[in-house]
Amino acid sequence: MLGEGIVKGLAETARNFFGSYVSKDRLTTIQFPEERLPQAEAARNFPFLVYDGDDWQEGLRCVACQICEKECPPKCIFIEKSKDKKPDYLGKPQFYPAVFNIDVSVCMSCQICVEVCPFDAIEMDTAFELSTDNRFGGLLWRKAQLAKSNEYFQTIHPIGSAEVDERLTAAKVKAEAKAKAAPDTKPTTSPLPQTSSGPPTTK
Repeated sequence: MLGEGIVKGLAETARNFFGSYVSKDRLTTIQFPEERLPQAEAARNFPFLVYDGDDWQEGLRCVACQICEKECPPKCIFIEKSKDKKPDYLGKPQFYPAVFNIDVSVCMSCQICVEVCPFDAIEMDTAFELSTDNRFGGLLWRKAQLAKSNEYFQTIHPIGSAEVDERLTAAKVKAEAKAKAAPDTKPTTSPLPQTSSGPPTTK
């Protein structure tokens, strides 16, 4: 029938309009910013660096492996590796990023950096109110601005963070067990064979 689709669309609009007076499920309009809808678990915007503990400089998980920098399609990540090392969450000495910048004016929120990171050091944020009047400097995020605690990660992505925490805890327990199982033996030197002094004898 001609115009059947239009009639169905108007009927759906009317159903939602009048239904909003009797059902909150159909009341989709909210008074933003006073009212806010909860973010979905899969929501993502721009990346951030995860750190453990209270000190972001000491607790950064990033070891400056630069995999995310190489795999980033728009090349918006810039990393400079440190000259020295510091212990990671397993106590193993690792390099850390002396410089870690992300140009969010170029970032396309593809999440590839998160997927390729072997240390669970970078995750996707859900913050979206990021307007700035500084077109260049305000959109180049540096390490201090990118660093956010693991508690924050647990707040915005509770399911994903639980999986990461479980994996990291298992790796730490395994490393500690391996360290305890290693024998505490000191290298011993075998005694040198004794040789008789004097000239060799001939028959």
